[in-house]
Amino acid sequence: MPSLMEALEARRAEVLGQAERLREQIAGLSEELSRAEERLSRLQIARETVEEVLPAPSSSVPGTDAMVGGAGGVAVALVKAEAELDVTVMSPEYREIIALFATSGAAMRCKEVCRHLGPGTEPRHVEGMRSKLKRLVERGILAEPSSGLFKVDGRKQGW
Repeated sequence: MPSLMEALEARRAEVLGQAERLREQIAGLSEELSRAEERLSRLQIARETVEEVLPAPSSSVPGTDAMVGGAGGVAVALVKAEAELDVTVMSPEYREIIALFATSGAAMRCKEVCRHLGPGTEPRHVEGMRSKLKRLVERGILAEPSSGLFKVDGRKQGW
């Protein structure tokens, strides 16, 4: 049977090890927190820059009606999606689609979008693209003026 002092020393060593592990976890979490705060700071700066560059939705600046279907309106929609933490719209695939519509300003069918973005024009690619475009319609970033025809539309976003 170990002596009382040996038992206390064993317990002390155990607690010391636990304390050291906790310090390491705290250090790791502190680093992770610093990185997250830095990303938040950069996002806030980006948001402020976009707000400076783009007119407010209720603004009566001449020519803003033309932006509804263009890159300006899409940028506002992306900022709104980010604020709502809409991961779907923020993913790289969706950003490519949104950028294509924002830069072209034209209404397109799924197959045309597939041609521009390069996934292929096989039925499986077209149907996959169709579901992405429909999702963007649900979010108010694209509109479907007629069946299968998609275009930028910011009216649902309020811009």
